[in-house]
Parts: sequence; structure tokens; C-alpha cells
Amino acid sequence: MSQAEISTSSDFIEESEDAEQEGYKKTLGRRQVQMIAIGGAIGTGLFLGSASRLHDNGPALVLSYAFVGLIAYFLMRSLGELVLYRTTSGAFVSWMREFFGEKAAYYTGWMYWTNWALTGIAELSAVGLYVQYWWPQMPTWATVLIALAVVLVVNLLSAKAFGEFEFWASVLKVTAIVVFLAVGLVVVVMSLDVGGHRAGIQNLWSNPGGFWPTDGAFGWAGPILVMSGVVFAYAAIEMVGIAAGEMEDPKREVPKAVNAVIVRIAVFYCGALFLLVCILPTSEFTPGISPFVTVFGRMGMPWMASVIQAVLIVAAMSSLNSGLYTTGRVLRSLGIAKQAPGFTLKMSTSGVPWAGIVMTAVVYVFGSVLNALSPDAFEIALEAAAIAVLFTWGTIFVCQLRLRRLSDRGVVPASPFRAPGTPWTSYLGLAFLVFVVIGMAISGWQASPYFWHKTGFVVVAIGLPALLVIFEVGWLIVKPRVVEATGGQMLGRWTDDGPRYAPVREAAPKTELIAAVGTARVKPQKPKRTGPTDEKEK
Repeated sequence: MSQAEISTSSDFIEESEDAEQEGYKKTLGRRQVQMIAIGGAIGTGLFLGSASRLHDNGPALVLSYAFVGLIAYFLMRSLGELVLYRTTSGAFVSWMREFFGEKAAYYTGWMYWTNWALTGIAELSAVGLYVQYWWPQMPTWATVLIALAVVLVVNLLSAKAFGEFEFWASVLKVTAIVVFLAVGLVVVVMSLDVGGHRAGIQNLWSNPGGFWPTDGAFGWAGPILVMSGVVFAYAAIEMVGIAAGEMEDPKREVPKAVNAVIVRIAVFYCGALFLLVCILPTSEFTPGISPFVTVFGRMGMPWMASVIQAVLIVAAMSSLNSGLYTTGRVLRSLGIAKQAPGFTLKMSTSGVPWAGIVMTAVVYVFGSVLNALSPDAFEIALEAAAIAVLFTWGTIFVCQLRLRRLSDRGVVPASPFRAPGTPWTSYLGLAFLVFVVIGMAISGWQASPYFWHKTGFVVVAIGLPALLVIFEVGWLIVKPRVVEATGGQMLGRWTDDGPRYAPVREAAPKTELIAAVGTARVKPQKPKRTGPTDEKEK
């Protein structure tokens, strides 16, 4: 394409983006964005989930986290290229629509919503259990309602309120890790005695079973198969892509946040795990008890157990906060394309898609009740939702590959923040995600002699196909509305040689996006009324 044609394509992308972004306020500043990016990679996966992995896999777990961290960095560079190509609160849903069509966007959006809906239910239930550490008589249902009310109010206020909550939650989480890193470094360097064990690097190989234990449930493959679980410890780092739509200056903030992710992972995850295995033998860590609590307890500081417990509550609340924020924006993107109920389009005057947020909150309440009644069944559902994380990461990689192909051919403008190593880094990322699914099935099959306790295998062999059937039925229901809204323009916007559909521009004081960014049809909008933007006419 000529430079003039590329420029015209760029103008139309911007016009579509403006329509999809209408109503949002760009209020997330540098301070909030950087802490959201840092805190998004620190949660219960590190503070609590690492205990069982350390116990089963020994010091080699550090390598598992490091390798998955490298994949996470490739993912964030791909995400950064997409964000600076086109910044939108619809994020990967909008990019899938643009590059691969309406059905791909539908699957991406609802997969992501499913993940956050079920993850949020689990986090609410976890908050109830954490609070009982101090108040054992406190009813779990009361804790669930209080915790949900707090994060719901925060999200309904404004994006800035969400960012402020995440800022202080991240400050607390980062402070806890930094304190441990400082104390742990002193203990290891000075080879101090910790609960009858001499701290030091020698514990990497003098650990029971050695550096790479082979006597665990999965033998020598343990540290490799465990990477399927490590992925979920890094889940939520992709949230920066959605938050970019409400940043004051995404062109400045996103590259900084993305480039810093590898440092955050190396320091906070790998650094903390390295010190943990240097301080105590991994057999000393007990599943269900934070390894940080174990270490500080052996140091004679049991009061740190209360501190870590508080951090766990903050981490769970932060996850809830992020879940409401992201699902509200994703549901609105789906609603614009007629792929979600029309009420999800409603927005407040402060730029909050409140209807989608409330919809997710209602699911949280009912889901928490179900979780309390049948925790075993919910565990399988939660594992199935974890597949959605892999799906979302996969969509980011494939969208980046498509963007790079189109920009290299001159069909669309190149992103100013291009991922290095493309296409090989994205291919490696996709191959790794396939491996994770296979690893879940293998480890799940070996986990228990009882079929329905082989959670990972049941999820991959039964849960995932069932989820796809549900989504396919949903697509058959919404498809007629999507076809009508798009005028039959259901495929991605671009071919390898240029636009698939000719833009339809109509003279009007205002335009309304009918099928969001993946299609080109626009129609005149009714004169804008004063007052809250609820878009009932859609």
C-alpha cells in the first residue's frame, strides 16, 4: 500500500477507536500505572501457592519460575506492541475482532470474563478464610459481602479510584517482599542458623533430594510439569493492556511498565524463591502455609504470620478489584458488538461501565454460595477457568503475529513499540502454552488414583470441551444480532493486501460504532443528550 493509503487506514482506525472509547476518562497517572504493573505480578501465587511447589519440586522450582517469567516477558512485549498500535479498553477482545473477526472476539471476551468471574469467587472465599485467622467466629458469608462491597464501591466511583486502591495494595505487597528480600539476604550472606538449619547457597544442592528431586509424585519431570501451575502465578500481568485505555499517557507509560516486567519477575519471584531455598530445606515448607510465614517463624518472629496474613487479604482484595475492573470493560466491548446483553453498555458520568461491573459482582455472590456448598466441584470449575488465562495469552501472541505481518506488508501502520525477536518469541510462547495444557493433563492424571480427583486431566479432557460447547451455543444465540449489526461483515478487517471491507462514512454530527473495531460500518447517532451516558438506544 502507498503511504497515503496507510495514512487513510490509520485515520479510520483512530475514528473507530474513538467510538469504542467514548465515555471513558483517561485518569490513570504514572504513579498508579507503575504500581499496577508491579503489583499485578505479585499475589497469592507467590505468598501462598509457592509452598506446595517448593515442597514437591525442591530448589529447581526457581528455574521453573525463571523460564515461565521469560515467556511472560515475551507476552508483555507482544502486548506492548499491540497497545501502542491501538490503545483501547477492549484490549485483546478488540484486537481479535480487528484481525480475526467477530467470533474470535466473542470467544476471547467470554473466556476472559469466565476466568475472572470464577477466580473472583475463589478470592472472595479465600478472604473469608483469611479473616477467620483473627476472628474465627466471623461468618464467611458476612466477610464475602463486606469484601465485595468495598471493591464494588471502589470500582463504581471511577477508574482513578480503582487505580488508587491498586496503588496502595501494590505498595503493601511490594513492601512485604522487599522486607523479606533484605532480611533473607542478610541471613544467607551471614550463614545464620534458622530453626536448626544453617542458611547458605549450599542448601541448593544439600537439599533433601538434591537440587532437582526425582522422588516426588512426578519423578524427574516434576519441575517441568509444575510450570503449568506457575503460569497462573503470573496471571493478571496482561491487565495493563486493558488499563491502557484509561491511562493519561499510554505511549509513555506502557513501554516503561512492559520493559520493567522482567526485572520485577527476576527480583520479586525468582529472588524471593532463591532466598527461601537457601534459608531452609524445601521439605520444611508445608502446603497451605505461606513459606514466608514458615521462615519468619523459624527465625523467632511469629508475629510476621499476622503481617503475611494481612498481605494475603490485600492480595485477594486486589485480585477482586482487578476482576471487576477488567470484566466491566470487556463486557462493554462485547456489548458494543451485540455479543453481550445490551445493559452492559451503560456507563456513569465518571466514565465507569457500571452495569457490567455489577453483573460480575452478582455472579461473585452466587458463586461464593455455590463454592461453600460444593468446594470439590468448584475446584474443577476453577481449574477450567484457568484454561482461559492460557487462551487470553494465546490471543495476545496471535494478534501480535498478525499485526506484525500486516505492518511488514504495509497494510497497517507499524506500532512504535515493536516486540524484539518476532516471530520466534511469539511462536515459542504459543508452543509453551500448548505444553502447559498437556502438562495439566499429565500431572492431573498422576495426581490421584480416583478419576474425579484427577482435576487437571478432568479439566482438559472434559471441562474444556464442555466449556467450548457452552460458548458455541451462546454464539449461535447472538450470531443473528451480530450479523444484523455488522451488515454481515463478520471477518477480520484486513486481508494480506489491504482492507477487507470498504469503510462506510455517512455525514452526521456524531457516529456510533456498531460492531466495534473489527468492522467498518457506522451509522448516524441520535443527538447527544445531557446527563449520564447510558446508550439505551443500543
